[in-house]
Amino acid sequence: MIETLRPGIHRWTARHPDWHPADAFGAEVASYALTGDDTGTLLLIDPLLPDDAPDLLDDLARDARGGVAIFITIGYHVRSTAALVERYDATAYGPDPARRRNPDVRPLDGPLPAGVTAHTIGRPRRSERPLHFPSHRAIAFGDAVVTTPEGELRMWCQDAVTPDRERFYAERFAPTLQRLIDREPLHVLTTHGCPQMDNGANVLARCAANPPWFHHS
Repeated sequence: MIETLRPGIHRWTARHPDWHPADAFGAEVASYALTGDDTGTLLLIDPLLPDDAPDLLDDLARDARGGVAIFITIGYHVRSTAALVERYDATAYGPDPARRRNPDVRPLDGPLPAGVTAHTIGRPRRSERPLHFPSHRAIAFGDAVVTTPEGELRMWCQDAVTPDRERFYAERFAPTLQRLIDREPLHVLTTHGCPQMDNGANVLARCAANPPWFHHS
């Protein structure tokens, strides 16, 4: 079922088929659909369709006078892209690892639909490209930033946090989030955990100031 979080911001979740056990953090992943921008384009973020609902987005796609555009934040999140491209004649955009998984995915560099921009994070640079959706004042992350089961927005470290790793995040990762904070987003859309609505810039700034959160997927 699709939940409308705010006007034009819709979210649904689906079970990731390769994530075990089923009740572990990250097994239920979120996808987003943004509607109502000036171009009339349906903007999909890391979409994963439930196995029993291939028509989940039909109503939203039917109303999209500007067509359907799919945005992939990280290579692992190609998910249902191929099926949606075929079903809606959609155009997909993603970072290089996503393009290697699906050659129909276009690069994130250059002008993108609805004024969307893709950003780099980390030093050295991560393959993930967080996305800014100016029409909805939203930033979308793949795996780099998540919402924990306790509801905190945190940088996600999948290895035990040692002093060296904590220093790395403080000195070489967190500072690169500043360019996203400077966009003054209202909403931070995470594909793992619940999104952070209405106070995005402040929440993201607190995330950057905190140590990383460890959870091994």
